[in-house]
Amino acid sequence: MRALVLSDIHANLEALEAVLSDARNRGGFDVIWCLGDTVGYGPDPGACVDRIREFDLVAIAGNHDHAAIGLIDARDFNPAAKAAAEWTAGQIDARHVEFLSSLPFVSVQEPFTLVHGSLRDPIVEYLLDRDSASGTLALLETKYCFVGHSHIPFVCCEVDGNPLIIDFKDFPEDELVALGNERQIINPGGVGQPRDRDPRPSYAVYDSEEANILRHRVTYDIAKTQKKMKSANLPGHLIERLEYGI
Repeated sequence: MRALVLSDIHANLEALEAVLSDARNRGGFDVIWCLGDTVGYGPDPGACVDRIREFDLVAIAGNHDHAAIGLIDARDFNPAAKAAAEWTAGQIDARHVEFLSSLPFVSVQEPFTLVHGSLRDPIVEYLLDRDSASGTLALLETKYCFVGHSHIPFVCCEVDGNPLIIDFKDFPEDELVALGNERQIINPGGVGQPRDRDPRPSYAVYDSEEANILRHRVTYDIAKTQKKMKSANLPGHLIERLEYGI
């Protein structure tokens, strides 16, 4: 089984289509594992939801998914994110609301657990340091965990079975990462709004038979997405950042 692992699509249809095309050209996939925030920030929330639902799909909730349907208060977001969330709410229909409201916080797909932020706080906490990683490892009941939310790719390993000793590593591009005996937390990076200073969408493919993961990046028509965002009067900061991966 090959799982295409996507996170933080953020209503960026051009980025999503580029990832789907690239993944098909690299051997294809059997299922999509979507780690949350399918909507928010970008100009095509409904189209992105519809597109991923064309495939065998396992999806979980992200904070922007919940903000778009009123399950969390967008007033807690920064002004640009709040404006985008409010705009998104007006763009999606009842089918999209039903889908987004049905998404679980956590999904177990052995040997992985899928969560947007962390197991300690599934749609809010950013897993970026040893404390947040240890908190998730303490609650993890599978061998491995996929997270999103930060839009930054990494591999985080538990050392010698001790959840208090954590080793954060770069998640290399186009290099096989073997799944060993140590427990790991893995972030595939962001599709629609990368934040590791590389504007190219990042995604991963998990191969269950080979017990490994590959991460890839792909280019897309950033200007086309930006033009749509400008037409929608979305905040300029959100439009500009796509060029720089921040």
